[in-house]
Amino acid sequence: MASQSSAKYYKNLKEMSPIRAIAETLMNSHSIRKIDIREAYEMAKNQAGVTVTDLPMCQEFVKLHNLPADAKVLTDCHGTIIGRTAKARRFYHRLNPSQKNKLEGDFREAAWQMQKYPLIKAEAVLGMDKDLMIKATFVTTESDVANVFNWLLNFTPYEQQKAEYEASPELPIQDIILVAFNEWTCDDPFYNNVGAPQLALVDEKHNVIVNMGMRYFGERKKGTLTLAWTSGIRIGMAACHGGIKEIDFSTCKDADYHKLGKRSIAFYGLSGTGKSSHTNNHDNAGTLPEGFSKVVLHDDAFQIDLENKLCRAWEPTLFDKTDSRPIDHPDWKYALATMNHAVMEFDGKRLPVGLDLRNSNGRALLDRGLLGNYVNRCAFPKALVWLMKDSVLPPVIKLGNKHLAVAMGASLMTQRNRAENVTEEELGKLVFEPFANPFRVYELYKDVEAFLKVVENGADVYCFNSRGYWKESDDELEAIPLVTSLTLQTAVLTDKLEWEDWDMLPGAMIPTKESIDKVMPGYYDKYQPKARGNMDKYLATLKDRFHQRRDYLGNSDLAERPELLDAIVSTLHLDV
Repeated sequence: MASQSSAKYYKNLKEMSPIRAIAETLMNSHSIRKIDIREAYEMAKNQAGVTVTDLPMCQEFVKLHNLPADAKVLTDCHGTIIGRTAKARRFYHRLNPSQKNKLEGDFREAAWQMQKYPLIKAEAVLGMDKDLMIKATFVTTESDVANVFNWLLNFTPYEQQKAEYEASPELPIQDIILVAFNEWTCDDPFYNNVGAPQLALVDEKHNVIVNMGMRYFGERKKGTLTLAWTSGIRIGMAACHGGIKEIDFSTCKDADYHKLGKRSIAFYGLSGTGKSSHTNNHDNAGTLPEGFSKVVLHDDAFQIDLENKLCRAWEPTLFDKTDSRPIDHPDWKYALATMNHAVMEFDGKRLPVGLDLRNSNGRALLDRGLLGNYVNRCAFPKALVWLMKDSVLPPVIKLGNKHLAVAMGASLMTQRNRAENVTEEELGKLVFEPFANPFRVYELYKDVEAFLKVVENGADVYCFNSRGYWKESDDELEAIPLVTSLTLQTAVLTDKLEWEDWDMLPGAMIPTKESIDKVMPGYYDKYQPKARGNMDKYLATLKDRFHQRRDYLGNSDLAERPELLDAIVSTLHLDV
């Protein structure tokens, strides 16, 4: 089977962390009751805060898991907190010995408190491909059963994949343990406190995540997924918080495209940069050639297997914001569960309303069928795209230097905007999230090393600007419509573009006038870097942005790898 139990993984049991030992003890209590997805559904219907709506659950999923034929979507509504709480995170291995000792004691106390409540546990398999599977166990109280149900929907109930899991190759990775306790009480300023204490304890080396005083499902999902990504890194893969799709050109009506074969393209970007729009768009706004075939691996999470040169999916579902989905939106036929939605009566039916009426960040678990044809593994990426809201970058640049390519991903950024209550000085500061992955719990240099290997194995790397390109100032921009970016994506995939050096950034290239104007007439003159208005201010802003990138990376843990740091940072110098 894939991952290993503690008894098998630890040849010397003294190597196990106290955090895992506490979680193991709780998980193996004689009083804990194991439940499956069907029992979790029936129990969740009676949980406080849960509403049984009249929206039918996606029928394919109902049949797959043998749920009641008339199963309905459940809406689980919370109180003050309706999103993830970064301030609650405590990373066990980054603490000093005194702090570790404190956390161990507080976790022991919490585990003791938990056993005053009826306890349940459930088992799931993370990983949709037979060669990358990890077993996970979720331990919690009965009062948290809606999250157990959603967790089993988000991953795969163990019983559903037991045979495939047990036949899969063994990995040098521990099973994952997730412990949650909503009723936790602890009056201690060491922990984040919003009406009650909160703790998201991460022990990534021993595959344990602990949520104390936290109801939000996203903490369970992303916590579990974080350990899966980290496990992949530990066995030499690249962890990807992004979307990836594979286009097959061999089925195109025009035989000239057949030579392209199958090509995968991956997108990495923060919220609002267009990651899902690029991954999920049916035909790139009509620009893909007639007769192409497309499959999607996932729009949020996957792993790149560098040894076997392919990509693998972790989850069978999507966890999407629903602020732009009215009640008649076609996506609702793929609904499995909703969180923090207003519920209203329409023609005698109780329905969740996905317009963020009750609160922001309303979410739904949706079946992956929403993406159209999907697969559990796809080809090694032909292209990686960093999606950035950086007004000093042209709509597309190709990064021909491998160290520059990875440097731009490692310093992937966004900007604050005037809707936020910040000073002009703060507006000018960039916000960095390397490789668009806020769930990285290991050293940045490990991601840098992994993505260098991805590039060395043949992936081309691009930056797409999804904000708008400097016209006269950082506020007065030349628009870059989504259709323009989608057209550029198709041009990249079909080798329609030729490239010339962008002389302001050595190692970067922009499309040649002759090639890009065949695809989009007038593009070259409209987005020519040398044609920016207020050029002195543009160049000063460009220099400042890249100076911030260098500073950010220079102050990161890349300093532990000085040669790697120098190779990366040296490429971020402009020639202006």
